[in-house]
Amino acid sequence: MNLLLFNLKTDADADTQGFTTRWIAAIARDPRVEHVVVLTMYAGRIDVPENVRVFSLGRERGYSEFRRFFRFYRLLLRALRLHRIDACFSHMSPIFSVLAGPVLRVARIPLVTWFTHPSLTWKLKVAHRFSTRMVSAVASSYPYRKDKLVPLGHGIDMDEFPYSPPENEAAKMILCAGRLSSVKGHKTLLRAVALLQGRQSGDVQVAVVGGPKDAAGERYLGELKQLARELRIDDFTQFVGVVPHAEIVGWYRSCTVHVNLTPEGFLDKVALESMVCGRLCLVANPAFRETLGIYGDRLLFEHGNPIDLGDKLRWCLSLSGDQRGEIGAYLRQRVMELHSLDRLADRLVQILHELREKSLRSQI
Repeated sequence: MNLLLFNLKTDADADTQGFTTRWIAAIARDPRVEHVVVLTMYAGRIDVPENVRVFSLGRERGYSEFRRFFRFYRLLLRALRLHRIDACFSHMSPIFSVLAGPVLRVARIPLVTWFTHPSLTWKLKVAHRFSTRMVSAVASSYPYRKDKLVPLGHGIDMDEFPYSPPENEAAKMILCAGRLSSVKGHKTLLRAVALLQGRQSGDVQVAVVGGPKDAAGERYLGELKQLARELRIDDFTQFVGVVPHAEIVGWYRSCTVHVNLTPEGFLDKVALESMVCGRLCLVANPAFRETLGIYGDRLLFEHGNPIDLGDKLRWCLSLSGDQRGEIGAYLRQRVMELHSLDRLADRLVQILHELREKSLRSQI
């Protein structure tokens, strides 16, 4: 089976989208897949198997939107003409599904579009219409009709986040990783940490890893620093900023507990990554309950509620290293069962294969 794959950014070194290179490699290694042709908006360092060819629309070269538009169709038609494409997978790029949808429909090539985000746009609605299937991490992370939806898990590369047993460290570290945005609710974390003071034995450090992406994010970062000063927790709270993707594992492994404050509607990948490293993770999104399993009540807190978060932080910090190790090992196993990359790649290729077979039968 020859696959066409749309991807916004294909760069093994990218801090937030570097994982897509591993997705491409996992799909390409499946024995049912002969060749993969990737059309990407931006290309950086390419590290893919030999049966994968990557073509960029040229954003990294500064090509204009107008030029990229025409280059997309030139590369698309060339791929269909030269590579006998059997099915197409569009990763987190509804605009590509919109542009290619009519052409693929005429060519009777099934289109599967991945989308995991709470925002519902006209592009997603049109992409849904042209797609044969929609896929997402969980049902709640897809904001539109569920008639074509198949949840596949989040596709976490287990090898990239090796397990390490926690220790009985004297200083406890609370980590919050991810992009700085007001929707993430970092102020709840700062207020919860302030409530711990005077009631939590031992030293506590707070590390916020991640940076803003725009001017609004910069203003939000200023608000967080000001709030930390007002709450008198700024002397042990550090705003680390963006770190390279390769370094985030070290932060997960050095923390006592990771906190993810994202509300319902988006299953944040950083929470799963910390669990794969064997760390406790407190989450505000109820969609994590299945993954948390028997620890759902302990590790889920009410979104925007610093008192509830503070109580659950206190419990996490009171556990011994052995206790945290037992829970962390359980969480890693749950992520492997529900969200591993191997599981996602196998299920995705199976969907593409079945749609291709169905398309061939309909043409007889």
